[in-house]
Amino acid sequence: MPRPATAEAEIAEELAVVRPALLPAYTEALPGARAAVLTRLWRGLTHDPLPWVTGREDTRSGVVLRLADGRRLEGPAPDPYATGDRVTAVRLDGTEYDDPARLTADLAVPHSGSFAAELAHSAASLALSRAGQRGFDGLLPGSGDGVPVRDWEWEQRVVDGHPFHPNCRSRPGFSVAEQLAYGPEHRPVVKLGPLPVPAGECLVSGAWPEWLRDGERVLVPVHPWQAAHVLKGAEARPGTGAGALAAHPLMTLRTLALPDGPHVKTALSARLTSSVRDISLGSVAASAVLSDFGQAVAERTDGLLRITRTLGAVAAGSPDLTAQLRESPEEYTGLGERVVPVAALAATDLPRSPAWLARLARLALTACLRLLELGVALEAHGQNLLVVLSPDGEPVRLVYRDLADLRVSPERLARHGIPVPDVPDRMVTDDPVALRRKLFGSLVAGALAGTAGSGAALRAALEDAVRGLPRTPDLAALLDGPLPAKALTLMRLSPGTAGDQWTDLPNPLRFGSG
Repeated sequence: MPRPATAEAEIAEELAVVRPALLPAYTEALPGARAAVLTRLWRGLTHDPLPWVTGREDTRSGVVLRLADGRRLEGPAPDPYATGDRVTAVRLDGTEYDDPARLTADLAVPHSGSFAAELAHSAASLALSRAGQRGFDGLLPGSGDGVPVRDWEWEQRVVDGHPFHPNCRSRPGFSVAEQLAYGPEHRPVVKLGPLPVPAGECLVSGAWPEWLRDGERVLVPVHPWQAAHVLKGAEARPGTGAGALAAHPLMTLRTLALPDGPHVKTALSARLTSSVRDISLGSVAASAVLSDFGQAVAERTDGLLRITRTLGAVAAGSPDLTAQLRESPEEYTGLGERVVPVAALAATDLPRSPAWLARLARLALTACLRLLELGVALEAHGQNLLVVLSPDGEPVRLVYRDLADLRVSPERLARHGIPVPDVPDRMVTDDPVALRRKLFGSLVAGALAGTAGSGAALRAALEDAVRGLPRTPDLAALLDGPLPAKALTLMRLSPGTAGDQWTDLPNPLRFGSG
């Protein structure tokens, strides 16, 4: 089997053809990209419940993991809330590894070969993303003074992808030319081809607009990658001429912002970080109901949080040919305000003092715990959760987008006189553990931790933020127990296991306290 690091050479070869001027910056970025992926991998190896790790020993110099076959894996003391390129090497039975793909391949545990290939691609693609920023003077189109103006411009600042997932930039199935053409960090304009489908063959939810109709046909916006790789037959290929929609890709890659209109969520049947994500037919059918429900429950946060409306959704017989139109978060800003995805905060030069981070954490916990008490657990990770900043940079309210992965509790909703919406069964649970995992794993272990950048900074922000909050059972679980987080490394090494798998991280409120 080829060594997984060949992904670096393959991208270099393609880059030499399609964008040779980037090749020196790409080569220079490779060591840092490997360290960034290794940092994320080491977090998973030391904190996920991996069945072949049989023991752990904390030493003065770091951590030793004992493997089932008797080998020892040694590395620095892990901070599960740290971001960046902090882990530059670990040792497996005395041999030093600075390449996460080679380390994973040589671990030789079940499914490590395929995971190693993903890690190699993640590191190489991350180097490509970082190379694309070299020589970039900080100015974005339309910004003038270097401060982004539009919501999509903030999203272009996120270069490294998921702050804790080892597959933070893995884009298998994308050539170098396609990464440059479609990746938001490369700042492209993507043309979505409208594919005409007879209205009688479509499932439509909400109000599909007239400007995306052609008589008795519905025009479905199609991502060009989807058109090239998934849709088959000339009759299934949308046009890219005068009728194409010029749009700016957001962090999710498959959702794009029209310059003066809504966001378009397209079908993009490619594996990015963990799984192939589509827009299921059930999601399309439930989108209008979910949108109305989200708007209604958000009203109970006293203006602390708003939820973007889904304007319309369409499915043309298959998850491979679907689309949703969603309000831009800019609809919820006032004069001089800016709306920024939480995941983009760490990638900007906005002032983020410890006190500022505590105010953000308090705003987020107040709003999201209130919704959780009502019976709605948001998946409030850094892509879905946005913060509205006042003209002087203070967090004033939150905006949440994309309701596809929330959870609702009939028991809690009934307690507050709220009817249970007609949503897919997978969204419905009264299990408090499942509800808290959904919220705390995304908000605290994800969005807030990624913004804080370390366990110590997260601890300080939370200590300040939780003062005075109502001591509900949900808050008590956050204060007193471990913090749930998705076991991202375990999930990639368990391809036959459906659904999310979880781990417990050290409580950030006690992090570093011994």
